[in-house]
Amino acid sequence: MSMTKLDITESIREKLDLPKKKCAGIVESLFDIIKADLNNGNDVMISGFGKWTVNAKKARKGRNPKTGEAMTIAARKVVTFKASVVLKDKVNSRA
Repeated sequence: MSMTKLDITESIREKLDLPKKKCAGIVESLFDIIKADLNNGNDVMISGFGKWTVNAKKARKGRNPKTGEAMTIAARKVVTFKASVVLKDKVNSRA
């Protein structure tokens, strides 16, 4: 099962014993900061967790899988995440 923003908010509330509304604001603020930085073209790195980067993809030729018709896929930006060694080690130690 995936962890949602509500789950993160609840975890913060339990650990810090703060009101739920305040915790929800903290979570929203954190995500807003990350989104704004990525939107400005900056990388976001959280030590011990990982790094988000924005990469530009060029326009390219593609094919509609349903019709087989050739088409051009527009240029776009994509966000990628690379987990830190610390996070990878932590995840793999639970296996």
